Amino acid sequence: MANDSTTANTLIKEQVANFLVQPLERASVILNAGATVFNSSEPLRIPTIAEGVNPTWVGENELIPEDEVTTGEISLMPTNRKSLKVITRVSNELIRMATVGVSNVLEQRIVSDVRTKLDDALLSGDGAANSITGLLNQPGVTDGTFDASDPDSIIDAIGSLNALEVNPNRIIVSGADFTSLRKLKDTAGRYLLTPDITAGAVGSLFGIPVSVTNKLEAGTAIVGDMSAVAVVRDIDPRVDILRERYADYDQTGIRVVTRYDLGLIRPNAVAVLKTAEA
Repeated sequence: MANDSTTANTLIKEQVANFLVQPLERASVILNAGATVFNSSEPLRIPTIAEGVNPTWVGENELIPEDEVTTGEISLMPTNRKSLKVITRVSNELIRMATVGVSNVLEQRIVSDVRTKLDDALLSGDGAANSITGLLNQPGVTDGTFDASDPDSIIDAIGSLNALEVNPNRIIVSGADFTSLRKLKDTAGRYLLTPDITAGAVGSLFGIPVSVTNKLEAGTAIVGDMSAVAVVRDIDPRVDILRERYADYDQTGIRVVTRYDLGLIRPNAVAVLKTAEA
């Protein structure tokens, strides 16, 4: 297949656009944990209910008292939100030899690059320079204390969320803390962390799926209802084929640009747990 073939370039572009989003959803801990994803490249305002109404017992022919719902909103994907960008260079020999080979190489490289940067931002981004404010730095989350050697710390977090009428559906921990949790046993010597193949997670703790990521520092855990996490993603990643820039190397460049943002529809539905300082 010729280097300057329009068919070849179109095929590469379609491959990248098709395989970037779905493998990324499987690889990214936040996207795979059940966050609510909105596709939008424009500013998005999501309405929230800060406080509901207080119904009253009213008799026949009695005046029904009025009450107002306190509403709010979160604004995501502002026009100045920065994009995730990466350029991958592949040899034109590789492009000519096998379409499948190109797909495999690009998938491993691009998904890995975007996943690493995206997970860092979605979990712990500080929002500086118009970047993403990650889950750990979102205002209004439920605070708690975490001890990877004491399962009661997880139970306490679940209890705090239950008191807010929140049913958590995901626990996120680091690899080191996951190892500690795996060693926990009940009084009968049975492991507390049980396999959960149907949930697609490494296991479940107290009936809640556990996700593991080394993008989270040891001593920090997240417990929450992930449907309360709003992730805004551009409708499609933009893929550009760069044929001339690397012509002197006989290479083709593939540039991928996409934008994400994160906010909490209900901040207190997510608990951020940290090890107590000595």
